[in-house]
Amino acid sequence: MNFEEKVLAGKIPEHIAIIMDGNRRWAKQKNLPTKFGHREGALRVTDIVRCCGDIGVKYLSLYAFSTENWKREKQEIEYLMNLLVEFVVKELNTLHKNDVKITMMGNMEDLPDRTRKEVERAIELTKNNKTLHLNIALSYGSRNEIVRAVKNIVKDYENKKINIDDINEESFKGYLFTYNMPDPDLLIRTSGELRLSNFLLYQLAYTEFYFTEVLWPDFNKNELLKAIDSYQQRKRRYGN
Repeated sequence: MNFEEKVLAGKIPEHIAIIMDGNRRWAKQKNLPTKFGHREGALRVTDIVRCCGDIGVKYLSLYAFSTENWKREKQEIEYLMNLLVEFVVKELNTLHKNDVKITMMGNMEDLPDRTRKEVERAIELTKNNKTLHLNIALSYGSRNEIVRAVKNIVKDYENKKINIDDINEESFKGYLFTYNMPDPDLLIRTSGELRLSNFLLYQLAYTEFYFTEVLWPDFNKNELLKAIDSYQQRKRRYGN
């Protein structure tokens, strides 16, 4: 039994979350403009989505663009938004044929009109698909998500839709962007950084973390299998 067969014979995480980091460093190492790193990173998204669908992952959450990323140079932001549109236009039909459901979490109203329309088109077309749920974080920040949830709980309480005793950990989850997903089993962060960067802070309470020095544009199927293999070696006790 080779390495891939060994991993696939074990327990595959139901939900994998990935902080895709290192596009700019990858480009810098190769003396290329930043945009080449982002473009290569977009190709890895296609590869990893396909791989996750093939091996039985049910949910894949990708941190594509944070609320803090709006502070980057305007030219880079415009390139990233256009790259997202290009990705949807190029890959949507294939994703749909492969039964991939696309959702987005984050502040949709922050996106440029063209980007938002393409995202909405992808969500609508794939809404009934079931093999893999691809959840893309765009203009997303976890603290913002939690504050948003609290505000919506207060509104529901004031409108007498809920009682104070109805508010608990499970009901709180229903106000998050991930309300229809299980919490991630495995979080992967590429590029050697050892932080969460405001990603899924509530949902990652008992998630297994995997950090790798590999930059996102170099993160391939074998690297994903290494992360899953590490996950399979661990015992998840949930505090017991």
